[in-house]
Amino acid sequence: MNRLDFLKKQCSDSELSPMLQAAGRAALTAGFILKELYGRPHTITMKGEINLVTEADVAAETAIIASLQEDAPNIAIMAEESAGENPEQPKGRVWVIDPLDGTTNFAHGFPIFAVSIALMENGSTMAGVIYCPLQDELFCCWRDGGSWLNSKKIQVTDTDFLVQSLVATGFPYDIHAKLDQVMEQMRTLLPKVRDIRRAGAAAVDLAYVACGRLDGFWEMDLKPWDTAAGWLLVEEAGGKVTDFAGKAYSPFYPEILAANSALHPLLCEQLG
Repeated sequence: MNRLDFLKKQCSDSELSPMLQAAGRAALTAGFILKELYGRPHTITMKGEINLVTEADVAAETAIIASLQEDAPNIAIMAEESAGENPEQPKGRVWVIDPLDGTTNFAHGFPIFAVSIALMENGSTMAGVIYCPLQDELFCCWRDGGSWLNSKKIQVTDTDFLVQSLVATGFPYDIHAKLDQVMEQMRTLLPKVRDIRRAGAAAVDLAYVACGRLDGFWEMDLKPWDTAAGWLLVEEAGGKVTDFAGKAYSPFYPEILAANSALHPLLCEQLG
């Protein structure tokens, strides 16, 4: 049974099942494009001093939109390369798409990047997929349906001491303006945890929290397409997602803290 057939069988929600399959097919299509372009010379343009866009971002986004419009027409689309820098939270249903999360990694041949697609409705994620093409790992979730990796159910860790935890973070593109805050967070947490990772793709970090490879993740200045799918993935895997102070999360709020339920309040104490 292929992964899309599995999702059709596993998700019994008659409304969400076709949406989940549509997102999965679009993510796998984009992932094929990214694998084909990976390791080749790239056409790079700049959205900021260190914020890259490659031809792969554009090609993957075009393919995702075409696939979703074929499988699930009449749903609004918010995609990174066409949405603008500061999108507002839309009403109703909308696809929130990051065609290539980890563009800098991709451009440098660092093999950690992903496609992220979420179906949001009135500010809540109802279904999401994150696909890591080089690892061929398809993470999927839907509201009240759990989180899955390549047809196997996943869950967050049960680590309950900071010193036993492996956590991850990322750095904002305007690092010069936020350097003091970033370094203060690192000075605070690094001596208290087992170690910190910085892979450069928030969607992958959230997927890794959901499947237990990481115990927690935090980052500031993210966009909705970075976290819309991963937010639900972590929660459906038994984790907790908030802002740094422990308040209710929205992908349209620029900071995120995700962890298992035991570690989450401990990380809030350090970051809030």
